[in-house]
Amino acid sequence: MPLKYTLEVKDAPSIPGEGKPRRHFIQGDKPLLSAPEGINSLYENFLRGVKLAGDDPFLGHRTVVNGEAGEYEWESYNKILERVKNFGAGLIHLGLKANDTLGLYSVNRREWVIGEQASYMYEFITVPLYDTLGAEAVEYVVSQAELRFICLTQDKTEHLLNMREALPGLEHLIVMDALTDNLVTLAAEKKIKLHLFTDVEKLGVEHPTAIGSATLDSVATICYTSGTTGLPKGVVLTHRNILAEVGAINYLMEQKRFYRITKADSYISYLPLAHVLERVVIQVLIYYGARLGFYQGDTLKLLDDLAVLKPTVFVSVPRLFNRIFDKVWATVTAKGGFGAYLFKRAVRTKTDNLATGSTNHWLWDRLVFGKLKQSLGGNVKVIVSGSAPLSAEVMDFVRIAFNAQMYEGYGQTETSAAVTFTDIDDTKSGHVGSPFPCSEIKLLDVPEMGYSSLDKPCPRGEVCTRGNNIFTEYYKDPKRTKETFIHIEKDGEMVNTGWCRSGDVGMWDEQGRLIIIDRVKNLFKLAQGEYVAPERVENIYSTHPIVTQAFVTGNSLESCTVGVIVPDEDSLKALLQENSIDTKRDIADIYQDPAAQKLVVRELTKFAKKHDAKGFECIKHVHLEASPFSVENGLLSPTFKLKRKEAQAYYMNHINAMYEELKKK
Repeated sequence: MPLKYTLEVKDAPSIPGEGKPRRHFIQGDKPLLSAPEGINSLYENFLRGVKLAGDDPFLGHRTVVNGEAGEYEWESYNKILERVKNFGAGLIHLGLKANDTLGLYSVNRREWVIGEQASYMYEFITVPLYDTLGAEAVEYVVSQAELRFICLTQDKTEHLLNMREALPGLEHLIVMDALTDNLVTLAAEKKIKLHLFTDVEKLGVEHPTAIGSATLDSVATICYTSGTTGLPKGVVLTHRNILAEVGAINYLMEQKRFYRITKADSYISYLPLAHVLERVVIQVLIYYGARLGFYQGDTLKLLDDLAVLKPTVFVSVPRLFNRIFDKVWATVTAKGGFGAYLFKRAVRTKTDNLATGSTNHWLWDRLVFGKLKQSLGGNVKVIVSGSAPLSAEVMDFVRIAFNAQMYEGYGQTETSAAVTFTDIDDTKSGHVGSPFPCSEIKLLDVPEMGYSSLDKPCPRGEVCTRGNNIFTEYYKDPKRTKETFIHIEKDGEMVNTGWCRSGDVGMWDEQGRLIIIDRVKNLFKLAQGEYVAPERVENIYSTHPIVTQAFVTGNSLESCTVGVIVPDEDSLKALLQENSIDTKRDIADIYQDPAAQKLVVRELTKFAKKHDAKGFECIKHVHLEASPFSVENGLLSPTFKLKRKEAQAYYMNHINAMYEELKKK
């Protein structure tokens, strides 16, 4: 079958062990895209938004009075431009210079964006700090990035002041919300200069200064990856890297391959701004002069924020979409009767219609899916999922339930967010689309895992990327930089080819779309010689209604896998009741009940095999865990990825006990 969504680069050499590079089908052999025409820095990107929107709303927030959040209050593009200019000038008056680093440490809010835009205007380098970073990681980032200035919220201020002895280079803390007498006293004791954010703006009014001279090749940010092992790595991204993403999306819009964003669109910002995905999304929306409303900082109140803001653009991660899918089906199953019959018929009809590219239905959208659509505010026109693979079943459901254009992207911090994206006309799920027009992709053989770029009909291998959105280096870490980029020998020296290894295993399907199927490093061998890719099995389990989180493990001394499952309590109880297992007791007793554990194993095995898992991949014993994996307990990274090494150590006693019990049988 001829390729539809990607094209091989015609003149690329054939290299043993590698597939030929592929590009987006409308890009072909034309040069890879960079920044949008006429935009030479992220500051100029902001000026374009100001020119388009002017006095129209830009940043919105909800004021909370007596515990009740009101309507969104907005500041215009022109107003924010004035605040950005003043804040940056104020920082310069305090001693920050071009190419110095500026820390940003808070949940999403106006001041975060103002601080970021001021950095682009005056050529500072932003260093986001994850809202959930532990003390060790904070100390590492602040020290390595040589942060003297950090903008942060009151709660983070006390945290950093108490770490003062470990952060000798820290000089200024700019507090976004409010100062207390205790904080002022503590800062004086710790010899740290404390400033209110608005006071720094006033300094800028009193001491205006010329803007910086950032170019496309200037460093915009050092974005530390959360990492699932060890300390975070500082990914150095330039203005060109981030703007290449904006240019690619703009090109896809011009070619009518993506939803057309205008200044009439609105967006809710709740994904952490410390992650490159959210920052790139915001740069895209700024380019078109769209509105950005912030959530209250509490995900438990997100639905209320959505109901008030009524955004047209919604970007989220599989974790949320999986939760929606599980909760809806659990409710439908519990309800039963004619209502459940209607819902299932609506899903079946609309799913069948996806084959023809249709996502709407004159009856079912009003009768069955209307209330669900309102949960995202009722006005969402385009939904994007990123950060991790989304199962085909869940993606199809989101498409039909919300009757919106649905896209999925794939990428990493090192690729400035997306390096692939799905197409407007492609309603088939289970893949992550084709390369962004600013980049190209090739697959490298992984012989130890049995993956080859020569596999027929679908080539497989490690995903490698090259393009204008690919990072330049890991900050102060040449060893890991060299390991990540492919080098070749030229004139007696090893030369960086620009090809970046992802660590992910991908497969080109028969229409030239990329499917992420594995991880190169997260592989273990069982005693009989079979290799298991645990992430694949965990992704399958996580789409079952009874599973909230999953951890699958094994080793070469054992012949099977075992697992830790964090159940959805309501769904698990429903399953147990169907099988006559008592649920009218303490949940801890239920989770330790061998009958409940056996039922979960049986149910998940049956489910996994329906999703093409092999028998040896399926867990043979389970530990049911009441406490979710979280950033706080060290089992998740700040991007909510399982920290496998930590999970292995944390549950080692349970893992050993499960294997001992299996040997007795």
